Formats: sequence, C-alpha cells, structure tokens
Amino acid sequence: MKIIEVITDQGHLDTVLGIAEQQAIADFWQLPASESERVSVRMLVPPNKSQAVMDALQLALGTHEGSRVVIQPIEAIWPVPEPAEEPAESTGKAAPSKSAVTREELYSQIERGARPDYTFYILVVLSTVVAAIGLLQNSAAVIIGAMVIAPLLGPNMALALGAALGDRELMWQSFKALLSGMGLSLLLSLLIGQFWPGSVLSQEVLSRTDVGLDGVALALASGTAAVMSLTTGLSSVLVGVMVAVALLPPMATIGLLLGAGEMDKALGATLLLAVNIVCVNLAAKLTLLFYGVRPRTWLEQRKAKQSMLLYISIWILSLTILIGAIYLRHRIA
Repeated sequence: MKIIEVITDQGHLDTVLGIAEQQAIADFWQLPASESERVSVRMLVPPNKSQAVMDALQLALGTHEGSRVVIQPIEAIWPVPEPAEEPAESTGKAAPSKSAVTREELYSQIERGARPDYTFYILVVLSTVVAAIGLLQNSAAVIIGAMVIAPLLGPNMALALGAALGDRELMWQSFKALLSGMGLSLLLSLLIGQFWPGSVLSQEVLSRTDVGLDGVALALASGTAAVMSLTTGLSSVLVGVMVAVALLPPMATIGLLLGAGEMDKALGATLLLAVNIVCVNLAAKLTLLFYGVRPRTWLEQRKAKQSMLLYISIWILSLTILIGAIYLRHRIA
C-alpha cells in the first residue's frame, strides 16, 4: 500500500475525488484548505492501482502548474483495508501494469544511479581500486566489496528503462555515464597493471579471462532479477545481482592484463564483460516489457514500442555474435 497525496486548488477538488471514486480506492480523505487556498487529498492505494491513479491524475492536472502529486511508501498499516470492487466500466482499457511501483518511482530510483556526476566517478575510481587490489591479491572477499559498490549497474538499468519509456534523454545520459565510467575504470586499472611490480596473473584474474554459455545464462538471469527487484520493491535482491553479474572486476581485469601486456587473456576478459553488458540490457528490457512499464499517452507508447523493439533486436543480434565468438574461441583453444 502507498499514500498518494494530491495538493491542488479548490477548483480541482471534485476532479481528484472523482478519480478516487472511479478507481475504486478503498480509503481516501481530504485535509483542510491552507492559507494559499490549496487543498490536500490523500488516497490509500494498493500497488495494482498505483499506476492507474497516477495516470488519471496526470491527465486531469497535467497543465496545472500549482498541483503536486507525492507518493509516500507505507511500512505497515492497521487495520488492513478491505479491497474495493473493480468498477464495471474497466473493460476495454489497456492492460494494467504488473509492476508494484509506478513508472515515476522507477524513473526516480533508476535515474539517480545513471547521472555522470562527481559522485558517480568517485565511486568508479573507488570500486576499480578495490577490484584491482582484490584481483592482484587473489582475494575474493575484497573483490566482492568492489562488486557491491557496482556503479556501472545503474547506467545499464537506466538504458533499459529509457528504451521502455522512449526517453532519449535518459538513454543518452546513461550511455554517457556507462561509456565514461568504463573508460575511467579501464585507464586506472591499466596504469595499475603497468606499474604493478609482480605478476598480475592471479587465480582471480585468470578466472575472468574466459566465458561460456553458463556465463550467458547467469548474466541473463541476473539482469532479469535486477529489474524484478526494482519493479516489485524488493531492492535487497539487487545486492545479489551486483555480486552475480559484476561489471567492474572484468573491466579491471582487462586493464590489468593490458598493462601487463597479456593481450590474448585481455581479449577473453573483454568477451566476458561484453556478454555481461549485453545480457543485462537484453534481460532488463524484456522484463520491463513483461511488467508493462510504458509511457502514459498513446503516442508516447507507440514511439516507445518502436524504440524497444529496435533495441531488443540490437541486443539479440549482439548476443548472437558474442555466442559465436565464444564458440570459436573455445574451438581454437
């Protein structure tokens, strides 16, 4: 359950109350008018109705600058309200979203992790240093620490969400963050590998110089779990995803091997990184499609559908090429 609070002027009060009744909201109440003559209506909304309520409010209040809609999570509620009956005229509408969170909540949560700002680059530097030390010292515990930081997972999730919503600005922002973050990590790990006094060929490094079909399946499953954790509100699952399909350790492995002049092994690590990125993006896009995460208006939905189909096709083609490369590499070896 969530509280959706609508702050608007007196003239829109009947509209907001009508939306609550139309959506069969079990409990809603009005707060007294303030000195600015604005009123506040709060609705106790179950997860399966959150997106429909938000869409209706945006349609009714979208052009009114003085209106605000705030979504507040609820940890617990007592007594639990009885579910209201669905309105009879609900037939003929678009299929409801299967996501437990609204697209607005998803956007707010995912977009924060895809901003190419000072904090993002600091996290990339820190996680690269931690990953490189863990790889060189053959310490799985230290590498897991770098995995949990996981600054590169956010841009990948944002890239998938941008395609689902047809949001080119978000896609461009996440692409810049991903590309620049990978470049910074590669440069830093390359310098570490070049000046490291001993051998860089630890067991942890060597384990990331090869990938098989099991790695493809792991990355696909992890990308699906990442989006499911966001759409269902179970963000704790993300920690497991960060460890299962980490992007920084393979990135650091590439830099360390290039710095040490191990070109063939660096190519294997590059293949692993490419498989992880492609599979995470493909699985994330397919999962968002399954959960019905889409824009609000019909025109935006049409554009987003074209964008989603294009990008899914690109990732499927990329994965096919990578599987072929894996097969050839193993056959040659």
